[in-house]
Amino acid sequence: MSDTAFKQAIRRISSGGAFEAKIGYCRVVVAGGFVHVAGTVGQGETVADQCQDALRIIHTALVQAGANWNDVVRVTYMLPDAAEFEACWPILSDTFGAHPPAATMIECGLIDPKYRIEIEVTAYLGA
Repeated sequence: MSDTAFKQAIRRISSGGAFEAKIGYCRVVVAGGFVHVAGTVGQGETVADQCQDALRIIHTALVQAGANWNDVVRVTYMLPDAAEFEACWPILSDTFGAHPPAATMIECGLIDPKYRIEIEVTAYLGA
């Protein structure tokens, strides 16, 4: 594939959120058979609530790109407190079921202290 053809094959899907324009990113970029979903936070009081909501937002983005949970090949979980991750395990296990992706969990600061988890995924649509 030529550079020109590859560049034409890139598709961006915006969520319409205010931070995309402020920060300069896109919720989803589809390129080279892959769907890259930006780090996503959710709303809620607990880490489990936020995890569930972030996954809801991610699922909507995947569907808009023509993918689903079974297509996810990589996931990164970012939490300010690694000890809270265990509360998310049942939700994540239910979400990915028999098709678990490669995964990484990172303990780090997030953009706002109210957020307990941020999730980023990559899915594969094929060539």
